[in-house]
Amino acid sequence: MDEPLVIEGGRPLRGSVRVSGAKNASLVIMAACVLVQGETVLENIPRIRDVEVLGAILTSLGARLTWGEDGSLSITVPDNIGVETPYDLAKRLRASNLLLGSLLGKRREARICLPGGCDIGSRPMDLHLKGLAALGADVRLEHGFVEARAGRLTGSRVYLDFPSVGATENIMMVATLTPGQTIIENAAKEPEIVDLANFLNAVGARVRGAGTDVIRVEGVSELRGTRYAVIPDRIEAGTFMAAAVATGGDVVVGNVIPTHLYPIIAKLQETGATIVEVPEGLRVIGNGEIMPVDIKTLPYPGFPTDMQSQMLALLSVARGTSMVVENVFENRFAVVDELSRMGARIKVEGHTAVVEGVPRLCGTKVKATDLRAGAALAVAALMAEGVTEIDNSHYVYRGYERFAEKLRSLGAAVR
Repeated sequence: MDEPLVIEGGRPLRGSVRVSGAKNASLVIMAACVLVQGETVLENIPRIRDVEVLGAILTSLGARLTWGEDGSLSITVPDNIGVETPYDLAKRLRASNLLLGSLLGKRREARICLPGGCDIGSRPMDLHLKGLAALGADVRLEHGFVEARAGRLTGSRVYLDFPSVGATENIMMVATLTPGQTIIENAAKEPEIVDLANFLNAVGARVRGAGTDVIRVEGVSELRGTRYAVIPDRIEAGTFMAAAVATGGDVVVGNVIPTHLYPIIAKLQETGATIVEVPEGLRVIGNGEIMPVDIKTLPYPGFPTDMQSQMLALLSVARGTSMVVENVFENRFAVVDELSRMGARIKVEGHTAVVEGVPRLCGTKVKATDLRAGAALAVAALMAEGVTEIDNSHYVYRGYERFAEKLRSLGAAVR
């Protein structure tokens, strides 16, 4: 068990911080390496818990992973890679379900135990299974495992009832090595989907339309290793931007792709922050007074659900009442009880949180309930009076690389 994160609030963040590679892009691209013959070298992969767990799963299946001195990650996958993920590792990681698509594409069979991860609500596999079945796989869900087999796969048209990121990714991966054309309609449009498509094309796949709601994949016979750099993490960037605004700070957030951050930039500007593009990235200046805003989470390019908890923390001290509507995950408001312990006044009714701003938050002992809740409590702690102790800090390290170290570099009192 990790030591608690202990943060003394009241210090404006100042300086510059470099954002790490995107967690969600890194995990799916690592899974996609299963499809590739030869060595793949990935750059900008964050050294976080989720990456370590997926690396351990791949190693247990027979892959060889090596970290380079330059921070790159080399992955070499044997032709006879194992097809069943180990239960004790997969239950710790939601993204282990992405091996369903890559193993089915590579070996024409996969046995994936139902994955774990953060308890932020129901994330069913039905769309994944529907998509794989449409390509000709025999897919069964029994005894806590998803089993998929395919004597023969054929390209097909798949319509997703909801633009699920994971289902889009799994179907894309299988389709790369499936004869014929696969068309995914109502596909997810997240930047991580585009990054996966760019990676697949770099190793020899033929994927078009990523970033729109129709993705077309022409199957090829093989994929060959390459060197590829993962995009920056837009949620880590948004978290540091929110922390800068919360503390009335002045922070340059570097290694970002501003277009990925437009929904977050717009809402932070509504709170009164100044955000400008500079050569290094984005300069974020908090003016000390936070105005209330209304937020609705939606699939990309809407406001990301992964930033909702951090915005709840920020808006808890706004000058007025804000409304936050969660449209993606039903358990995203678990952080409200912990923010209330710090003095926040937030009332949850169904999918809506009504946030009545208070003059200040007070440091106390709280616990993270999931990855983004941990980040939100850190934002709250940075602007609170006194000292806050955040238990379950292991959640934070699932998705943020050197989190305490980066905050300290901006002048925060963190241990």
